[in-house]
Amino acid sequence: MPEVIFPGPDGRLEGRYHPQKAKDAPIAIILHPHPQYGGTMNNKVVYNLHYAFHRLGFTCMRFNFRGVGRSQGEFDQGVGELSDAAAALDYLQMLNPNARHCWVAGFSFGAWIGMQLLMRRPEIAGFISVSPPANMYDFSFLAPCPSSGLIINGEADRIAPPADVERLAQKLQQQKGITVTHITVPGANHFFDPGLEEMIDIVEGYVHQRLQDTEAR
Repeated sequence: MPEVIFPGPDGRLEGRYHPQKAKDAPIAIILHPHPQYGGTMNNKVVYNLHYAFHRLGFTCMRFNFRGVGRSQGEFDQGVGELSDAAAALDYLQMLNPNARHCWVAGFSFGAWIGMQLLMRRPEIAGFISVSPPANMYDFSFLAPCPSSGLIINGEADRIAPPADVERLAQKLQQQKGITVTHITVPGANHFFDPGLEEMIDIVEGYVHQRLQDTEAR
């Protein structure tokens, strides 16, 4: 899988790009957890999400936010990181102008950034939000949430408590015109250790079904 360096709003950004042969393959970007707590694009949850999407036929890219790995810049409290994510999506779209669908997936801090990106980019057709830290960050910008998606978290998550994630999911599920699915993985902690394989299986099943439903229309 080729390493890529692409322009970001605050310098170069480092990513991993994994294309499909089909020119109209759907595209997905995967966003990593908090940079100041060791989050990188090689986090095991992010890595496994990336390959799950690729197995489903997506051209995928994950990347390091500013100040992580070989990405230039400094941590910017989520503001700059959202700009980084937008730049990454721009780059992915430039490489794949004929992509028939666009998805975003994020883990923890990356889930918060991903949901903000969703609000700004109407072409995003679906989202995967893994362990969204609803206790730490304000998700009230999702009014209304523009796309259907999956929220998935661990039953034993002490970083993003399940009760807070449940409240977020219930709020989004009340909105008309979209369907937000919420699944809790039994016994899993914030990092899905254990529970990673089960979480990835659920994500793959969800995205596969969504793709089938879209193609059937």
